[in-house]
Amino acid sequence: MLPENDIKYDMLVVTGPTASGKTSLAVALACRLNGEIISADSRQVYRGMDIGTGKDYHEYITPERHITCHLIDIVDPGYKYNLFEYQRDFIATFNMLKKRNIFPVVCGGSGMYLDSVIRAYEIMEVQPDIGLRAQLEKKSMEELIKILGTYKNLHNTTDIDTKKRVIRAIEIEQARRLKTREMARMPVLKPFVVGILTDREERRRRISERLEKRLASGMIDEVKGLLDKGVPEEILLYYGLEYKYITLYLTGKMEYTEMKRSLEIAIHQFAKRQMTWFRGMEKKGTVIHWIEEKIPKEQKVKTVIGLLTE
Repeated sequence: MLPENDIKYDMLVVTGPTASGKTSLAVALACRLNGEIISADSRQVYRGMDIGTGKDYHEYITPERHITCHLIDIVDPGYKYNLFEYQRDFIATFNMLKKRNIFPVVCGGSGMYLDSVIRAYEIMEVQPDIGLRAQLEKKSMEELIKILGTYKNLHNTTDIDTKKRVIRAIEIEQARRLKTREMARMPVLKPFVVGILTDREERRRRISERLEKRLASGMIDEVKGLLDKGVPEEILLYYGLEYKYITLYLTGKMEYTEMKRSLEIAIHQFAKRQMTWFRGMEKKGTVIHWIEEKIPKEQKVKTVIGLLTE
């Protein structure tokens, strides 16, 4: 086990596109670093969404010990967990691990979640103001846009494409001005970020193979179980990918063959978007140390440990 004094960083981040082997590497590194894992996966927070989100619980069990993974299975399906809540829960978990002298190993591929802790976003949560909304509902779209314009420059046109969006934008800006908001106080941390780089064709092969395994392991029954428990169809569509397409199949909107083909294409597209996001993080100043997936795991571990202690 590596002495903590030898590490110059506050945490290790292991990321990469879907099906790149992040969890396996993160677990191996946590073993060596006296660490525990903090998930950075926007869908693994939901209880009962196991197969579709890839909660490979068996991977956390090693010959040395069981590696604890935080921020999975923390809310019920049907809830829309958000970035503010993730950052708040991350801070609490990070501080708890540090008090126990446990080294945090962040693992996941949800780019915005990763970015929010690596770059210390200042995120606020603004509760709905019923009184303000009632007043604003009486106004025309033109009047609302003028009000919003007194708060900020309208460079983001997504704020003004519907009346509901304009009212919400005004609500947020007024809360910001009045400081009636709860802030997620994200400390500025010194992370070491590792990315797993996969060959495009190998990544496609792994995604397709994994999809076959998940379908054979009961993923359709998992989604059916969520619908049977009363999780609304629109929420499962909102969760995307496996939950979206299987819901469309179960509700008769897609045939099985079409569902499977569309889902496979969507996952490949998702992996491509993940890589685009990671490149964007690099352009904004995040240093990602890329390691090729095809390198044996033990060699990857040694490489990361060496970089951590340079």
